Amino acid sequence: MPLVRIELRKGKDATYREEISRIVHEALVSVGVPKDDRFQLISEHEPPNLVFDPTYLGIRRTEDLVMIQITWNEGRTLEQKKALYKAIADGLGGRLGLRREDVFVSLVEVRRENWSFGNGIAQYA
Repeated sequence: MPLVRIELRKGKDATYREEISRIVHEALVSVGVPKDDRFQLISEHEPPNLVFDPTYLGIRRTEDLVMIQITWNEGRTLEQKKALYKAIADGLGGRLGLRREDVFVSLVEVRRENWSFGNGIAQYA
């Protein structure tokens, strides 16, 4: 079960945001996430509220930076994680023209019992 947070600079149109959402979900499905397991929050930020270093680790970022945080169950392999990063960057670059340097992805891994999908029940516990 991933919970995806997509953060970007304010000003992109709804179609752009919807396409980011689709691309990220398709990438997740490509590494084994069920197709109907889609929970996302997309937030736009005014320039002072989206803070990042434009050259950290020698990567040149622009104002088009998209930050993606994915909270999901622990247990994926390093190869699956690398495939996910690549699929997201390739998809955003190929379909939206977003520079690979402007794609920031962070994974947060949690144990299966840390989810409740509703009804006050830990469905995965």
